[in-house]
Amino acid sequence: MIAPKGSIYSSTALANRQREVKDVADQQVVYITENGNGAYIFCSEDIFERELQQAREEARYEAEMEYVIRRGLQDIENGRYTTDVQGFVADMLAERGLDG
Repeated sequence: MIAPKGSIYSSTALANRQREVKDVADQQVVYITENGNGAYIFCSEDIFERELQQAREEARYEAEMEYVIRRGLQDIENGRYTTDVQGFVADMLAERGLDG
């Protein structure tokens, strides 16, 4: 299991130290445990939206990387590659109208 990023409080702390837990939840995700096991996640709406946005960006990045890797593998399988690095650079510069 990946360690959570945020603060961890027991359910007893949530009951007895509400202000402290809420103050932390205004800044980051708070994990609430019961009997030492993860049970709940608590945060402000702003933090929740930030976490959702970050998750969306990470999912988009992962999908793009998967596409690029899959396409690269297909290019290799179909012989669309070169081992001539200098020639490749020269071709790319020429294609862009730049001097090599």
